Amino acid sequence: MSGKQIFNIFLWVLQGLLAVLFLSAGAMKLFQPVAQQAAMYPWTGEVPRLLLTIMGLVDLLGGIGIILPAILKIKPWLTVWAAAGIVLLMLSAIVFHISRHEAQVTGFNIAVALLAGIVAWGRRKRPLQS
Repeated sequence: MSGKQIFNIFLWVLQGLLAVLFLSAGAMKLFQPVAQQAAMYPWTGEVPRLLLTIMGLVDLLGGIGIILPAILKIKPWLTVWAAAGIVLLMLSAIVFHISRHEAQVTGFNIAVALLAGIVAWGRRKRPLQS
């Protein structure tokens, strides 16, 4: 297997992991009772329900956008934009948590932003392969 093929597989794995993460996060924010979410993530009980719903929809769109255009090979450049959007979303989450004096929980956001950045860069530089 060539280096390009290995990198392509690596990108598919990252895309799959990010899709699962964002689809599940979006579903949780949209369908799980707020009290149940707040038990795990206190901030979810401290923001308006409308904001939580919008965040859930954004998460779902990110999860769909990171994988579906690539799988269907329909406008695969949307995958690059979805990955870039996830990076911006994670940077926003970092700012949000820091503003709430929760800097200790930003490591996860930083890691996700880095992984999404790799996907954005990788899918921009390498032609999409199935």
